[in-house]
Amino acid sequence: MVENYRIRTPRIDKPVQRQSARQLIVTIDGPAGAGKSTVARQLAVRLGYLYLDTGALYRAVAWKVRSAGVDPEDGEAVARLLPALQVSMDQRDDGVHMAVNGRDVTDELRTPEISVMASQVSANPAVREWLLPVQRRAGEAGGVVAEGRDLGTRVFPSAEAKFFLDADVNTRAGRRQQDLAGAGRVAPLERTRQEIETRDQRDKSRAIAPLIPAADAEVIDSSTLTVEQVVDRMMGKIAAKL
Repeated sequence: MVENYRIRTPRIDKPVQRQSARQLIVTIDGPAGAGKSTVARQLAVRLGYLYLDTGALYRAVAWKVRSAGVDPEDGEAVARLLPALQVSMDQRDDGVHMAVNGRDVTDELRTPEISVMASQVSANPAVREWLLPVQRRAGEAGGVVAEGRDLGTRVFPSAEAKFFLDADVNTRAGRRQQDLAGAGRVAPLERTRQEIETRDQRDKSRAIAPLIPAADAEVIDSSTLTVEQVVDRMMGKIAAKL
């Protein structure tokens, strides 16, 4: 139900670059650890656009599933939680803040456990259908950089600029391990790599909206590229459409 969502857009007082009054929908899909979030945030600032982190929405659902003591693989039990679930996304200067039924759960969404559960619940057709309206509503007016896993293929199939950001699994595991370390969590590199490979397999093989590049998306391998190089490359493609 759409009324169960609220998205508060950020205020960007001084965008680095805004080449046209035309407002595009930009999608960035790709697997875990490819750098989507960092790239999407910087690209949104360059363009003066809204940054939409769709992965945070799935993590919020996963948080509710865990707090309710529900098995994330039990599709019917998860679906029964949805009618009473309220998720809000508030984008502030220090990043995206997520609330579930009025409780700020931002700091609880980036744990390995929630990451695994988010992948599990994302394979649930009821969850994907429940989250689809808010994603589309957030981007319907354009002026949005949205990152996730099925944005170019399903959520915004008519987006003017689509990218699929990838990297080799060892690079992605190293990045993920650094993120965890920055949050004060220590995880063996091999375990992190295995978790990423498991999530890749789950995301690519799900029946609903599998993780694949859109036919008209530009695929970028970020394994040997800096964030700035990736953003510059995307800006070059976007500039031609403005």
